[in-house]
Amino acid sequence: MKKHNSTLAALVTLGLLSSAAATAGSWQQNVAIGGFNKVHLYTPDSVSAIGQGRGLLVVLHGCTQSVDAYLTANLAQAAEQYGLVVAVPDAMNKAGFGCWSYWQGTKARSAGDYKNLITLATTLTANSSYQIDPNQVYIAGLSSGASFAHTTACLAPDIFAGVGVSAGPSIGTSSNGAIGPCETANVASRCAQYAGSYASHFTSQIASIAHGRSDTTVNLCYNEQNATGMADLYNVTRLSGENLISEGSSRTADETLWQDGRVSMLWFNGVNHAWSGGQAASGAYISAGSINYASYLGQYFQNNNQRVNRNSAPELSNISVSQANNQISVNGIATDADGDSISISASFTNSLNQQQSAVTTPDTTGNFSLSSPTLADDWYLISVSASDSNGLISSTYSASLLLGPPPPDAAPQLSELQVSVDGQCATVAGKVFDLNRDLASVSVEFSNGSVNATVNDELFSAQRCNLPGGANTALITALDQSGLVSSELLNFTVDAGQNATLDQHISAGRLNYTNYANCYLEYSTASFVLREQLVSSAQCRWQDDDGSCFGPTQSCSATGDGGDNGGTTPPPADCVQFSSNNYSHKVAGRAYSTGNPLLPDYFATGSNTALAGSTWGISILHSTSSGYWQAGACPQ
Repeated sequence: MKKHNSTLAALVTLGLLSSAAATAGSWQQNVAIGGFNKVHLYTPDSVSAIGQGRGLLVVLHGCTQSVDAYLTANLAQAAEQYGLVVAVPDAMNKAGFGCWSYWQGTKARSAGDYKNLITLATTLTANSSYQIDPNQVYIAGLSSGASFAHTTACLAPDIFAGVGVSAGPSIGTSSNGAIGPCETANVASRCAQYAGSYASHFTSQIASIAHGRSDTTVNLCYNEQNATGMADLYNVTRLSGENLISEGSSRTADETLWQDGRVSMLWFNGVNHAWSGGQAASGAYISAGSINYASYLGQYFQNNNQRVNRNSAPELSNISVSQANNQISVNGIATDADGDSISISASFTNSLNQQQSAVTTPDTTGNFSLSSPTLADDWYLISVSASDSNGLISSTYSASLLLGPPPPDAAPQLSELQVSVDGQCATVAGKVFDLNRDLASVSVEFSNGSVNATVNDELFSAQRCNLPGGANTALITALDQSGLVSSELLNFTVDAGQNATLDQHISAGRLNYTNYANCYLEYSTASFVLREQLVSSAQCRWQDDDGSCFGPTQSCSATGDGGDNGGTTPPPADCVQFSSNNYSHKVAGRAYSTGNPLLPDYFATGSNTALAGSTWGISILHSTSSGYWQAGACPQ
């Protein structure tokens, strides 16, 4: 099922894959992103054979199944074959037995893990380093993960161009229906209802429905019910006959297709209740008995995606850049597999963000050459792209070049800084500009540790989770290779809610036994977060993110929103503290030094309290008023 992708060679030639957030061709494990605390991410070396860039496949685990099982399920093999970034998130709001809670809670784009999955997909797509084509975003899962993926695809058909449902009970069925008799469900009606105003996007969505023939856990009836339901929703007719899909001589599946490939129904031969991983796959609820379902999905989505323009974009290769007489020249080759006419454009942007441009067309052999206008001495960012007569644009070639003598040393400059908060996670982003182009690092110091930021050209971002509730700060430090430093401090607030077990929430008066069953089914004995919500004037109730577990209506507490984990008394809201080495305190303005440079003495700015240790000694400083710092932690 592997296909050659000529676009990859051009991308490697241009060096465009080197700036990816993760090392291409490898797993990033336990990444906190999109509202999830733990996501395994695989970024392939390859790109998709269709559309622009790569696809994205989000895969959801089943009940009692760890996301770690998918590290050995041959997902990486499928990712490389079809240019798919693969994301495997661990459910945040698990029901009993570690299931995705598809049968309970509010089914809405803004609720619980439905919101998190949409945020995960849009966050990854928005990160240009992954090169994800928004028209190639897919979601799939096993068992409870299959039903949750199916529901999510119904809620957000504008985002998910395709869905894979493996051994999943039909959407809207109960937890009893998963392991008991088949529950009848009008899949088409329910899916359309979930979509609401987004239902028009079903005209271009596709669905793969699959089940192991030997499954003794989830009723086999759901395979046919889910497939025919999606076919009814898409208004497509079933094609006659079956196709035998083979992987080697012993691993097979039977395939039924509907009109235009809009729906596929698979039966995995030799598979019980498990994700079908293909030859050599292993792990809990991962089967090696049939074909690699992830590779099947890659081929199915590639062949039948209704949203991508099948006309290919132009390709650039053999790019070279040179300078003479304060002009920059660009030479290379531009080709278009469809024979469309091509236009080449180049921009030249200086350190003040002033831009000049040049345009040309290639000759009959594809060779082109263009030169910039006469330019002043400065650093220039050069961007070159090719567009065809159908409006498709090639991958952009980028390079930096200095005209004239190098500028004097200068510290990096930070700008457009912002912080976004999602639960107890905060993401700091902004721009960093270094005049000498010798930036070494950008780091962000949060209250619970430091993070090295991901830097892509002039953009950077860093995320930290498990932050305490209340007032927080983030110290951003940019360092260049000559040791020059600049830093900025951002203030933000985290609403951590109240994190406790069900019994602890009841003991604290946030819940009572009236809604005990719903809360227990969703969280069992695990800790979970409640936040106080205003119901009416001076009346509140505590509830989880999707409102399925909630307490009695009662008088609002004085400290309900924004309390810290466990319900302990938070420090004063106007107090901030940092634990760092004395040099970093000095860089941030919290301390100063007047002593011997070989063994400097450090003092807290404002209080003038002496700090222990020398340059790299660790000290805690706190402040309750701007510019006045004291030794020690915030008072409790």
